[in-house]
Amino acid sequence: MDKAFALAGAISAFIAVAAGAFGAHALRARLSPELLTVFETGVRYQMYHALALCAVAWASNHWPGTPLRAAGWLFIAGTVLFSGSLYLLSLTGARWLGAITPAGGLMFLGGWAALAIGILKGWYVP
Repeated sequence: MDKAFALAGAISAFIAVAAGAFGAHALRARLSPELLTVFETGVRYQMYHALALCAVAWASNHWPGTPLRAAGWLFIAGTVLFSGSLYLLSLTGARWLGAITPAGGLMFLGGWAALAIGILKGWYVP
């Protein structure tokens, strides 16, 4: 599973860099400053959590367990819901998509909590 999360992190980081370049070059003239900021927030959080997936892969290699697997899946789901909803909102202007974003944020929080629990269990449980 650690290799799968490392791969997911690398792919997500690739997509974040590509989306960031797309936003900076292709969308700057097409989106309002407000919607461009929304798009950039999606990119930023996708990159943060791509790196978090790499951390999960590393931690899983050292302290395998259910909390770390849960963290990886929560980061993936959070990226799809949080960043995905922000990308769609900025590109379509459909404000109702903003209602999905907090669910992604909750997934991110759950992922960070699960990562912390997995690391703590790895340190204190033989």
